[in-house]
Amino acid sequence: MADMLKRVPVREQDPKVRATNFDEVCYGYNKEEAMEEASRCLNCKNAKCIQGCPVSINIPGFIAKVKDGDIEGAYKVIGESSALPAICGRVCPQESQCECKCIRGIKGEPVSIGKLERFVADYALENDIKPQKAEKMNGHKVAVIGSGPSGLTCAGDLAKLGYDVTVFEALHELGGVLVYGIPEFRLPKEKVVKKEIEKVKELGVKFETNVVIGKSTTIDQLMEEEDFEAVFIGSGAGLPMFMGIPGETANGVFSANEYLTRSNLMKAFDDSYDTPIAAGKKVAVVGGGNVAMDAARTALRLGADVHIVYRRSEAELPARVEEVHHAKEEGVVFNLLTNPKEILVDENGWVKGMKVIKMELGEPDASGRRRPIEIPGSEYEIELDTVIMALGTTPNPLIASTTKGLETNRRKCIVAEEENGQTSKACVFAGGDAVTGAATVILAMGAGKAGAKGIHELLSQK
Repeated sequence: MADMLKRVPVREQDPKVRATNFDEVCYGYNKEEAMEEASRCLNCKNAKCIQGCPVSINIPGFIAKVKDGDIEGAYKVIGESSALPAICGRVCPQESQCECKCIRGIKGEPVSIGKLERFVADYALENDIKPQKAEKMNGHKVAVIGSGPSGLTCAGDLAKLGYDVTVFEALHELGGVLVYGIPEFRLPKEKVVKKEIEKVKELGVKFETNVVIGKSTTIDQLMEEEDFEAVFIGSGAGLPMFMGIPGETANGVFSANEYLTRSNLMKAFDDSYDTPIAAGKKVAVVGGGNVAMDAARTALRLGADVHIVYRRSEAELPARVEEVHHAKEEGVVFNLLTNPKEILVDENGWVKGMKVIKMELGEPDASGRRRPIEIPGSEYEIELDTVIMALGTTPNPLIASTTKGLETNRRKCIVAEEENGQTSKACVFAGGDAVTGAATVILAMGAGKAGAKGIHELLSQK
């Protein structure tokens, strides 16, 4: 019988072993463990966990099915709201969304909603349970730009409603940030991402790769020449940000975007691939978000001694608690309340170190976090050969600059209505990182659902 106050533990790779490989860290639940954890759910009538989910999954509904051992039924409940449950179960910050609202968590540990979602989704993938297709097509044609989480979600939702949907992807691989941004040890590509995309294909969605909107074709051409009645832009935010400090253009300085893309999408971590990557032996990753943790843990697995350099304290780290915990277990060193001042460069133009300064926290800034302030005279140097900047990303301006009447803000993000994704251009919708700047997978999925809803409301009137 389950201890109702405590979660059923999840099996993981030993930290010392996993720090040397790219295999998935967490093994997840088996059926017996999942049913035991599901029995902890109170099945609340006014389920606050649903309110905390950006895609509004019927969480008590699917957990009740798991408790009864009806895993296929649980998958059908999740499938009503989410097209990518095996991905969400792995990378969503449940601790700050659904799980933080779980009533069970008031006097004990919240139900492990994310791990249960992962179990159900993995079961469906392993047993080839098909998603529910539309009974008939409605005759409307929609284009989706980008095959990341927002684009896949929008495409899947529209396909279920009977739309003829084509997704255009700039890269040669489908998945967007799911394939180029998130490491294999957190999100396996063959086992999870590709199979989840196959489920979207099974709904009838068509995909075209190597199509760069703004170069290969434009949104205006899609609508005027190819008869797409509406377009959803889910192109993400792939343009990296830098600090602008001295030495930042030296050899050995990377954006986290490039570093992770080389490793994840181009398989640089695998010796059987020819992709070069300057892995480094002494690496500093500047930043404290999930991308910083991913870059640090990747560099560690490539053989480096790795430091996170972050200007606030651990309490302000934007990364998931689980990711920080795993990074520490694996041996990543955290230089907190520390900020880079200069990247030191040798006579050949390569990184040789970093000059940093200690910080203290002052009053809260506009984000609500306490503002970091330099401590005079506290500078010191760290010996390095590689620096990875994980400071966030902004959207590539190509799409906006080649689309008539598409409004952007000062951060080059597309302006769109939060409720339905409508942009300033008629019949063009947008969501995810292209609108918000870099955010989480599940928030991008929520925006994809909103965009699908907006498109359906528009086209169903025609």
